[in-house]
Amino acid sequence: MNILHFKPTMCLEEGGVVKAVLDLCMMAQENHKIGLATFGPSGVPEQWLEPGATTTRVHHLSNDSKRITTLNAEQKTQLREIIKEYDVVHLHSMWTTANPQVASICKQLGKPYVLSVHGMLDDWCIAQRKLKKVIYLKTWGRNLLRDASVVHCTAQAELDQASKWFTPSKGRVVPLPFDLDEYVEMPDSELAYESFGGLDRGLPKVLFLSRIHYKKGVDRLIKASALLAEQGVKHQLVIAGTGDEPYVEEMKALAKDQGVNGHTYFLGFATGQAKVALFGACDVFALPTSQENFGFVFFEALAAGTMVLTTKGTDTWPEIEQSGGGVIVENTPQAFGEGLGQILGDLERCRASGKDAREWVHREMSVDRVRDQYHTMYHSLLS
Repeated sequence: MNILHFKPTMCLEEGGVVKAVLDLCMMAQENHKIGLATFGPSGVPEQWLEPGATTTRVHHLSNDSKRITTLNAEQKTQLREIIKEYDVVHLHSMWTTANPQVASICKQLGKPYVLSVHGMLDDWCIAQRKLKKVIYLKTWGRNLLRDASVVHCTAQAELDQASKWFTPSKGRVVPLPFDLDEYVEMPDSELAYESFGGLDRGLPKVLFLSRIHYKKGVDRLIKASALLAEQGVKHQLVIAGTGDEPYVEEMKALAKDQGVNGHTYFLGFATGQAKVALFGACDVFALPTSQENFGFVFFEALAAGTMVLTTKGTDTWPEIEQSGGGVIVENTPQAFGEGLGQILGDLERCRASGKDAREWVHREMSVDRVRDQYHTMYHSLLS
């Protein structure tokens, strides 16, 4: 089967959606002919762009920088010829105006298409700039959702929210592929201490690893840490990630104001084996997020054997809880303080739960298992 993914831009700054598109392409290369059509392939692996590459075929669309999200006449003609080569088209994201145009081409050519909404129809997301989004959903987005063969969601909780905007029977839940190779053999936690000199060997560690942004709730975690300190629960709060500098400085000032800056370590960006080792060196991963779609980082933590504390703001919260290593609480400093206190108060049980969750992730979210679900979804469109 020939499958074409369409994502107008592939800048790595776009984060999770771009990672999802790349992972979907790589996962399916073994069984299908895969194409990726995009205006700007800056985040695409270099080997895909080499002449004669036998991996994902990248279709670099002609680009008028003033029309980066809407197709002009030349681009529509170009895409029409590209789409003719494929059996199924897979569109990503909701708010780009190019997607309804591609959907119209697919309809004219009789090609089925999948639309992955990537959490953008979650209640919290709709509430941000709501009027603008509702207008789009009742105009451009209406036909995009109506004519999709499948509206793809990554978790049942996402589908429950998103299906307010389309016929629920179109919805299909399939998790995103997740490469577990880095987590099969965990690096020694000593690598984390060598890579991040501010880690305290003598204290239990609470890890926040995400973009430092108001949506992620790092302010609530800092306040929860202060509540723990008041109760005499010794710990180190490790904040890994980057964000807009003014907001990062605001969070550092909050840690000082709450009296926890002495045991709070802002370590910056973590990646590669050092990041994997960091998960292993910490006792619990805590993310008081307001909204998260699939949330790769949760499953990275669980794959490393680290317990997770989060909220129902993440669409995969039932799966995280089901793993045996996840605890779901209300999105308040008080609830996170209480949850962390219970986890850190019984580290032996914490480590046993982390071990169970690690086994669950490696079993339930293996690439082979997820690949079969996508294979079934794509083939159902041609039946």
